[in-house]
Amino acid sequence: MKFVRPALAAAALPALLLGLCPQARATDLKPETLAAFNRFAAARDAQFDAEVQHDAFLWVDVQPPPKRDEYYRQLRAQGMVIERLGQTIDGRKFEVPDAMVHHWVALVFIPGVHIGTVVRMVEDYDHHSRYYAPEVARSKLISRDDGHFLVYLRFHAKHILSVTVDTWMEAWYRTLSPTREVSRSHTTHAQEVENEGQPDETLLPEGHDRGFLWRMNTYWKFEEKDGGTYVQCESITLTRSIPAALKWLIEPFITSVPRESLVALLNHTRKFAREAAAADSAPPPAKP
Repeated sequence: MKFVRPALAAAALPALLLGLCPQARATDLKPETLAAFNRFAAARDAQFDAEVQHDAFLWVDVQPPPKRDEYYRQLRAQGMVIERLGQTIDGRKFEVPDAMVHHWVALVFIPGVHIGTVVRMVEDYDHHSRYYAPEVARSKLISRDDGHFLVYLRFHAKHILSVTVDTWMEAWYRTLSPTREVSRSHTTHAQEVENEGQPDETLLPEGHDRGFLWRMNTYWKFEEKDGGTYVQCESITLTRSIPAALKWLIEPFITSVPRESLVALLNHTRKFAREAAAADSAPPPAKP
């Protein structure tokens, strides 16, 4: 049997996607797909709102003791814990037809940084394009009413193919105690950007594009303990399904983007939270 070298397969992927398989260019987000995703998201919202009241606050806290202890050792050593989750909520399996759902959770520990510093940075949406570049290319806070935010974010991903999507999101923040805070957000509207940065840049019709980001919900938990702050982010992303003939080639790339985006998100959060904490603790400049 003759095997294709990985490098050659990667180089051929754009041609296969955009040339040999025009059906991979554009696809429709079907109403029944979005409705099924919304049911799954609503169930996760309800579960999240209930679980944040528990003493076992973080995802690692509910793991079996040997694994939990190992996860904490990994986090305190400045590592990251990341796991792929399923589509089951309280024992009920949610199917989302004609699409893929990517469900991940990741955690980092930021020693020496207070929870307030981390949360202020995460909710500083006007500067997300600086904190989270290049994954976030543009960002703007549209409105804020106490803990309720309306936000615009332009996401950019390049993984063999390049994709840019304008999203509008709704986010809620809630303080549970002086050492615990939570947030969750929903994408309410998403449109892929065609010819980004060019004079003919346009937004494709919502739900009729290449389908790399149709919806994304995030769930954040922040807990200050052990001399720093633990940051947990869980993401649920809705993307297009893969044509069966190309599933073996395309699926690894499609499924890797949500994971890599979450890793980058938490690494950036840790980096800039440390910088913000250092700036807060720096002595004021001497008067001339």
